[in-house]
Amino acid sequence: MISSADGFTYPTNETEAMTRIELDGTSLSLADIETFLSAGDVEIKATDEARRAVKESAKFCESIASGDDAHYGINTGFGLLANKRIPKDSLADLQRNLLRSHATGMGPDLPEDIVRLMMTLRVNSLLRGYSGVSLDVIEYLQAFVNRRVTPAVPCYGSVGASGDLAPLAHMALPLIGEGRAYWEGSRVCGGDALLGVGLAPLKLKPKEGLALINGTQMMSAFAVRELVRTKTLIKASMIASSMSVEAYEATDRVFDERIHKLKNHPGQQRVAAGYRRLLQDSKIVESHRDCSKVQDPYSFRCIPQVLGAVVDTVFWVEEWATREINSVTDNPLLFEDDGEVLSGGNFHGEHMAMALDALGIAVAELGSIAERRIDKLLDNNSDKLPQFLIGDPGLNSGLMVTQYLAAALVSENKVHAHPAVVDSIPTSASFEDHVSMGSISALKLVKIVDNVTRITAIELLAGAQAMDYFAPLAGGRGSQAAFEAVREQVSFLERDAELTDDLRKLRSIVEDGSLVRRVESVTGDLLSAGKES
Repeated sequence: MISSADGFTYPTNETEAMTRIELDGTSLSLADIETFLSAGDVEIKATDEARRAVKESAKFCESIASGDDAHYGINTGFGLLANKRIPKDSLADLQRNLLRSHATGMGPDLPEDIVRLMMTLRVNSLLRGYSGVSLDVIEYLQAFVNRRVTPAVPCYGSVGASGDLAPLAHMALPLIGEGRAYWEGSRVCGGDALLGVGLAPLKLKPKEGLALINGTQMMSAFAVRELVRTKTLIKASMIASSMSVEAYEATDRVFDERIHKLKNHPGQQRVAAGYRRLLQDSKIVESHRDCSKVQDPYSFRCIPQVLGAVVDTVFWVEEWATREINSVTDNPLLFEDDGEVLSGGNFHGEHMAMALDALGIAVAELGSIAERRIDKLLDNNSDKLPQFLIGDPGLNSGLMVTQYLAAALVSENKVHAHPAVVDSIPTSASFEDHVSMGSISALKLVKIVDNVTRITAIELLAGAQAMDYFAPLAGGRGSQAAFEAVREQVSFLERDAELTDDLRKLRSIVEDGSLVRRVESVTGDLLSAGKES
């Protein structure tokens, strides 16, 4: 049980079965995020040292609020109203009004995992001890995450500077018994959610409302979640394309280590090594080793170069995102040791907006090159593969229109890949005159990742259908494992049939990571920097 300053206690739902993630404001990693997303029950808990830093910062903030000097957001208005001084007896109203007035979002509610990440990342930032909040704020947010009280947060409303203001305001309202939240499967009033877990409404102290909403946690939550999804998706795309390499009778010499040592990009080198693992011991590849074909189309020949650029983009986006989720992103900042309150712009989402846009472009390229391979499999001059990978073509259309679907998804991604960060619309009567639009970068990235997951499912379907024509020859260590995983989900297409359910099944094994786990159980980590066996 935790006791609050208001004199009540509430359970933390601590059990041995829970996965605990300790937060100290400085060391949260993408591996922690992956655990958070995959664990059935997870508990976040602040370290004792971080709690002490919060307590000291709160004392400093109280002393400032009781003084006579003006300090932004503590005893003044906000934005263009920063020059409006607020009486001491209205400081609590100031913070409540801030949450109410800024909760102006619209659109569908954000997914539960994103909102839970937003709360977790906000706790981690506040734990640095420069925000002036009390331990009550930390403990309430922890309780919401640990007891699965998920605020209802509309997806539209942030411009990615001054913090993700509207989304974070909706996130914070249930803490004070207002707004809406999801609790035990229902969308309820914030006050009812609090009652459900034995909490009274949080009484905000000076600066606490501002500290809750002045940050980049919406865009950062999307960044780390989509990074986790993208890492799995890259490997799934490698797996699907290894089946295409087999079925197209493409040469595996393009993955030769000597080629990639001469281009100094680690992602490219890792990708090439991954394909050597996937194609190892392939009887199909060996069957055409001495054929007369010299070179394959770029969508096969340049796989390591294209996917390597995607992998290297993920590397640097992860670095930026890890820095961001361990940063202090609100304003003003309280430097207790120096006795100063400094206003700045750490709430600005430029880093995350640029990173999210870049990740979207990279993932879109993953789908673009895959669509070209799909087209080549369906329309090739091989004497082994029938047109559109179906017997009796003409009577049957086979997989013809799966390429239409891939083309439509690739085309849509070209729209979503346009960078949002290059746009800016001034806000707050042009006082806040340059914004990042990072929330838009985040929302369109999700659509790109979803679309490329679908494109990868199409390539899996086509690759498996094509490999069947090479029986009894087996593919490589990894590509054959992928073929078998696909065949456990869908059957060889003998004649025309509706393919939507088959594609949904294959999308599912891409999305849940089971395909990658299955293949890596025989190949090892496909993006490992180590030597292949």
